[in-house]
Amino acid sequence: MIPWEFLDSTQVPGNGGELRLYRRGEEFSIRADGYELMDSRVHGSAEALAELACARVADRSRLRVLIGGLGMGYTLAEALNRLGADSRVVVAELAPAVVEWNRGPLAHLAGRPLQDARVTVREVDVAQILKEKQRAYNAILLDVDNGPEGLTRKGNDWLYALAGLNAAFAALRPAGVLAVWSASPDRAFTKRLRRVGFEVDVITVRRRGRRGGGRHTIWIAGRGS
Repeated sequence: MIPWEFLDSTQVPGNGGELRLYRRGEEFSIRADGYELMDSRVHGSAEALAELACARVADRSRLRVLIGGLGMGYTLAEALNRLGADSRVVVAELAPAVVEWNRGPLAHLAGRPLQDARVTVREVDVAQILKEKQRAYNAILLDVDNGPEGLTRKGNDWLYALAGLNAAFAALRPAGVLAVWSASPDRAFTKRLRRVGFEVDVITVRRRGRRGGGRHTIWIAGRGS
């Protein structure tokens, strides 16, 4: 078997630990403190996050979408595939090196979505954007730190607590949707979403999409009009 080759590492701002990028042949892996966060062979659930969210707002024009967490670009690419030419997407990625990896060795994996003119990248915590904006987005997609039970950064807890969910609710336009990816289910998180006022669907998806694999969880939380 081909051994993994270490390519690069970066410290996540705000005491978020270290991210390390590896390659094995045509496969890439991003790991945090020895735990694999994402692998280029396993991205079906990342694409499902965008597919499910965009389906809820597909009947509208001039869509504005916020994606928290760039990853390997698969969620962004799927969103762009489903959005019109008059749509715009803001990607919030806290680690500048992850953006550079997506412009460099990872760029081809998802079809170079950062080159799309509809995309704006902000190298900030997505929480900062949620605090700044009100009624700005038709859809907010969060794939941050493995979901509500985060691994790498305690600051991410705010996103999934009542304060963060209230900020996301306020940042959505009427009839907007919040979509959240997680490695595992979390009943307490579902209850918090409903407490804020969201109408919630909890959907189980396969890691590898139609090819199966393990299961991940996606919350589709709608804001009423």
